[in-house]
Amino acid sequence: MSAPLPSYAFGVWDAPMLGDTIGDNLDRTVAAHGSRDALVDHPSGRRWTYAEFAHEVHALAAGLIGMGVAKGDRVGIWAPNCPEWTFVQYATAKIGAILVNINPAYREHELKYVLGQAGIGYLVSAPTFKTSDYSQMIRSVKPDCPELRSVVLLESAEWAALFANGSAALSTDPDLVRRVQQSLSMDDPINIQYTSGTTGFPKGATLSHHNILNNGYFVGELCNYSERDRVCIPVPFYHCFGMVMGNLAATSHGAAMVIPGASFDPHATLETVRDEKCTSLYGVPTMFIAELAHPDFDSFDLSSLRTGIMAGSPCPVEVMKQVIDRMGMTEVSICYGMTETSPVSFQTRSGDTIEQRVSTVGRVGPHLEVKIVDAVTGLTVPRGEPGELCTRGYSVMLGYWENQEKTAEAIDAARWMHTGDIGVMDDAGYVAITGRIKDMVIRGGENVYPREIEEFLYTHPDILDAQVIGVPDATYGEELMAWVRMQEGATPLDAETLRAFCTGKLAHYKIPRYVHVVDEFPMTVTGKVRKVEMREKSPDLIGRTTETHT
Repeated sequence: MSAPLPSYAFGVWDAPMLGDTIGDNLDRTVAAHGSRDALVDHPSGRRWTYAEFAHEVHALAAGLIGMGVAKGDRVGIWAPNCPEWTFVQYATAKIGAILVNINPAYREHELKYVLGQAGIGYLVSAPTFKTSDYSQMIRSVKPDCPELRSVVLLESAEWAALFANGSAALSTDPDLVRRVQQSLSMDDPINIQYTSGTTGFPKGATLSHHNILNNGYFVGELCNYSERDRVCIPVPFYHCFGMVMGNLAATSHGAAMVIPGASFDPHATLETVRDEKCTSLYGVPTMFIAELAHPDFDSFDLSSLRTGIMAGSPCPVEVMKQVIDRMGMTEVSICYGMTETSPVSFQTRSGDTIEQRVSTVGRVGPHLEVKIVDAVTGLTVPRGEPGELCTRGYSVMLGYWENQEKTAEAIDAARWMHTGDIGVMDDAGYVAITGRIKDMVIRGGENVYPREIEEFLYTHPDILDAQVIGVPDATYGEELMAWVRMQEGATPLDAETLRAFCTGKLAHYKIPRYVHVVDEFPMTVTGKVRKVEMREKSPDLIGRTTETHT
């Protein structure tokens, strides 16, 4: 009898990887599609063709050189989604400066940490956003950040001067930017993204041109992008979802980047898709849930949509089905990955069955390797068995910025990136993510994966969204608690009602003992549910919530 197949796969792909820098790749796109839309800002009505976009990027790049920015210098960007964000992204790539993405939700102590840890010498920032006074926070921390030489606020005279000075420099030296661009290597670091760790300070995943350009390109390839596509990007630019899967996927194919707003708003997103006839729409599951639940959803003409990406957190089956049926996104793709892998490692294809697209994260991406290993022994497990998912290939980050210890913990000697996610690979190479190793609940010796229970709870007609966590229990070590959001007008569930719904359909040890009804879950700015915060709050809630009894 032959041994079972190991949980290992390689992304065979006919097209080779790109050997360009981001600046060179943009130049190729501009030469091929200069008259087509490159960037549209729906709120302001501003738009740029690829030729116009390249002109802005070139002027800003020259302006940054004039300010003293050199290859390898760190340039921070602290702003919500806006056209200026993309200008900075591509201008820094043109001259080899390392763009440091700063989370718009950061407060003073987080800003101070990132400025110091990355050694940011130049900062481009919005003056304010929502209730945050960025300029005041910058003034407050600047004395403690000696490496911070220059701060330029968007919409300021200094911001306008960057473009004016850059244009003037190019008029006398047209090859100013080109000379720097030609000195760059595809393997140079070009981007630092701070991962939102649940303990301690965030770590700066350092990514190269080769990392993120190829990842954006192949994500776009699997979405079948061309210059005819218009990609609506409501996800944050400061995260890989926005700047890589959105911007770089678009510019590497001549497609249009369409900004629906500074931050996510379901009405503005639906309106933008309608007005700009977008062919693709991005979002995390909570964004699609909000769009589908919009009271005027049926009044929006979304017939231009054919594809899009749902990623960032586990995608509920019921939500995925509605995205296909009600939004017309018949080719919608599931993507899975992490910042440290640029980010995408797995993606579904347009030819995949509905079942494959709703129950798995697809197959390994082009030119990448993946395996699933036993978390204790490190050995590759047979297909069909759960284990920790690992990724290797062009997408794996250079490392955490100036943090060799944490880099060594994440990337082993064979260059495998250990994700911390639990996955199961089937015989065809499709992988289902069943949870995080740290989210797994051990109840009375039974391993329980919250994702399985959450998927079942989505089938309850009154539940809009559900998250399951483990809470301490004196008898079983851990017990299950469900946080649920109810459909509008539905009667809040209590634990006994939920138990009656689950009994006979879930094993008894998988039925949540506690139920907590909320209007919203604690979220990160990228739309991921913060289960660590839920676990922190739950012990105090248990005494005030309903529970079931076995």
